[in-house]
Amino acid sequence: MTRPDNDTFLRACRREPVPYTPVWLMRQAGRYLPEYRRVRERAGDFLSLCRSPEMATEVTLQPVDRLGVDAAILFSDILTIPAAMNRGLRFATGEGPVIDHPVRTAADVDALPVPDPGAELRYVPDAVAAVRKALNNRVPLIGFAGSPWTLATYMVEGGSSKTYGIIKRLAYDEPSVLHRLLDKLALAVTDYLNAQIEAGAQAVQIFDTWGGVLTPPAYRELSLGYMQRIVNGLHTTADGERVPVILFTKGGGAWLEEMAETGADVLGLDWQTDPAEARRRVGSRVALQGNMDPAVLYAGPERIRREVARTLDAFGPAPGHVFNLGHGVSPDVPPEHAEAFVAAVHELSAAR
Repeated sequence: MTRPDNDTFLRACRREPVPYTPVWLMRQAGRYLPEYRRVRERAGDFLSLCRSPEMATEVTLQPVDRLGVDAAILFSDILTIPAAMNRGLRFATGEGPVIDHPVRTAADVDALPVPDPGAELRYVPDAVAAVRKALNNRVPLIGFAGSPWTLATYMVEGGSSKTYGIIKRLAYDEPSVLHRLLDKLALAVTDYLNAQIEAGAQAVQIFDTWGGVLTPPAYRELSLGYMQRIVNGLHTTADGERVPVILFTKGGGAWLEEMAETGADVLGLDWQTDPAEARRRVGSRVALQGNMDPAVLYAGPERIRREVARTLDAFGPAPGHVFNLGHGVSPDVPPEHAEAFVAAVHELSAAR
């Protein structure tokens, strides 16, 4: 795999020495950027933007050009797989994602196709290839997918949920049905990430947004076990190199040791996890990513700078830190604050 000119992110993922701490932001290409909003208006709707490799490439590069981040992440959505399974995905204003045809029964699960990344999802690897070409080897490109548990939650609940009552009832009353769904989703996610790797993604992240709502036994059985299958099933690149794999479970601080045993290279930490404690618990087995509170970006540049310094201190000098937020950038964050954040990470970490 050809190394990009700026390979600090990849080196940090592999716990190699770096001249400064690399940084990227979850949701770095999004609504807080006016240039993104202009492209979104041109696309007409969110899914049309995701399905256009040309426009997805444009918005993927926007934060690289504006913020100077050390990695690009493909502009897409974790729900592309459920959409390709014909569940009627749409994004309702003020509601977030809505699944018009939720999966609630064994018959529903059995009827689900496993989407082909070379057919129904072809626009995603096409976008990966287009982004790699447009980046011209400046920084690495991260591909991603949602975890099977997170995708199942949306598909069973019919969208976002506050109680997770429908999927948890399924887990307790009809576990075999839920496991059949998770089996299909694990296969679909593995195929999907492999297609991104084959198209040129230089790292991949699995977003386990809802793993933190589970009990410890349920997390191991319904979330972590299926992510382990995906990690085991990922291919090497054409020249035999394994791309770094990042696992991010929001609310998953209790299970870091078990996450580190999956073979993932990097664990993403949310802002409620203490970095020093995380490093003590997992040692040098994996790199760590995170984990500044996303709300800090509402503050002014001087306070952002102080929080960046505090976070760097918490992670300490050991190699293997990728700076990020503990979750995604909020849509109403001033872009200038994100610029100040990236600049502070670069400056303060280089001086250490």
